[in-house]
Amino acid sequence: MQHNKKRVVVGLSGGVDSSVAASLLVDQGYEVIGLFMKNWHDESVTLSNECPWMEDSTDAMLVAQKLGIPFQAIDLSEDYKERIVDYMFAEYEAGRTPNPDILCNREIKFDIFLQTALRLNADYVATGHYCQKATMEIDGKPVYRLLAGADPNKDQSYFLCQLNQEQLAKALFPIGHLQKSQVRKIAAELDLVTAGKKDSQGLCFIGKVRLPVFLQQQLKPKKGQVIAIPETAERYLKKGIPAGMEVDAYDQELLEDTCLVRPYLENEGEVVGEHNGAHYFTIGQRKGLQIGGTGKPLFVIATDTKNHVIYTGLGEDHPGLLRYGLFVPKHDIHWIRPDKRLQVGETAEYLARIRYRQPLSKALLSMKEKGLYVLFEHAQRGIAAGQFVAWYKGNEAIGSGTIA
Repeated sequence: MQHNKKRVVVGLSGGVDSSVAASLLVDQGYEVIGLFMKNWHDESVTLSNECPWMEDSTDAMLVAQKLGIPFQAIDLSEDYKERIVDYMFAEYEAGRTPNPDILCNREIKFDIFLQTALRLNADYVATGHYCQKATMEIDGKPVYRLLAGADPNKDQSYFLCQLNQEQLAKALFPIGHLQKSQVRKIAAELDLVTAGKKDSQGLCFIGKVRLPVFLQQQLKPKKGQVIAIPETAERYLKKGIPAGMEVDAYDQELLEDTCLVRPYLENEGEVVGEHNGAHYFTIGQRKGLQIGGTGKPLFVIATDTKNHVIYTGLGEDHPGLLRYGLFVPKHDIHWIRPDKRLQVGETAEYLARIRYRQPLSKALLSMKEKGLYVLFEHAQRGIAAGQFVAWYKGNEAIGSGTIA
């Protein structure tokens, strides 16, 4: 069984999932190397006196010792700052909502980390993600499929929705077929130091960073008005609900109207308070506005970071929170399965989600000159620019894109 001596570099994060992933690979006869990525230095913004990466790095090292595999820590904090942190600042500053986890997988784990592994002559890299990979052949060439994890509560395929065929070719997901409870059980049986460790929260690798604090260090407060838009506003009147999502019924104007939000204007509503910076708020947010006396809670429905205005709506069924469509510009469309790429004028029906762990919802994808219009059967809450939409056929992720 010569194939089993292939070399795999595992991203050991100091958590239970990657620990068990490494253990399973050892059992399968691979030559396994554990690599810990240090992606963050600035202790001034980590919560409390925890220094998460030191503890995580130690745990990762102890797991590697226990499994008898070589271990090394690499410092990727410069790349991380440039590719993730700086990007997030720019996005927040522009009033968009980035998803650092998806970027971290695309830019760090399956790019810089993967390149590092290949320099160590690795055949594969492995992570503790709850997703699965399958291979099929099209015209005699292998095509890699990204499938949902077997544990429906833990499926992380959404976080990997920006990976391409080259990256998937080199990726292994050893725990994707397991339930979280099974992973914990394996870790306990092996007496791994990470067996009972809580799942990490917060930004991928930064530890429990207070994101607002973190952003506020860079983004200066800019006071402005909070404006409430009545649900009877004229812009909500002509929104026809898609009848069975017949795309032929949509002319370009209706498509744009359904999938893109016209900028709100200050004269559409009334001033109900003030805020410290529109860039600290995201669409769908209700905490932090600190405006009382409205009866129902106020939700952010739009932010204007140029004019420093936050637009809000009263109550969680406000029409400004609910939309039937979104748009992905041409250069932001990504096909995990290039063979499924839509040509201009083509449409296809898929299941889609706009955030992690959101149930999949029926959607119609319509490719036009400008980009991809995604129409949902049911209205979606809190669609925010900068987030990712991912579309699936069954349990396979087919593609994704950044919402305009």
